[in-house]
Amino acid sequence: MKVRALLIFGLLLSWAAAYAATTTMSGTIVSMTSVECGSKKKGKKESTALLCQQYLVHTATSEYKIQQQKPGDQEIIPANTPIQFTIDKNKMKFKVNNKKYEYIIVSTAALNAQAN
Repeated sequence: MKVRALLIFGLLLSWAAAYAATTTMSGTIVSMTSVECGSKKKGKKESTALLCQQYLVHTATSEYKIQQQKPGDQEIIPANTPIQFTIDKNKMKFKVNNKKYEYIIVSTAALNAQAN
């Protein structure tokens, strides 16, 4: 009987974790900056800094800094763009204009509650 109860509890716990990972949240892209995310060697002594886009995303309660996984030719997403996103481990996934994006979450912070 105890084994059965533990098995059911384990199944419920794993279902809750899977549900939390696929929960869609709403946010807004507030700003974009370019940050160094590596370098590319041109010769034996010369190297060029590679830039990645880093975005600031606000939700009702949190602030996320997200960054491209690799430098590349991704489109720049304009500020004040509303997004619906999911978080899976350390990645934020969302769509803008029917194009899928996946960014690494660099940092998170709680937004201060406004006093009434």
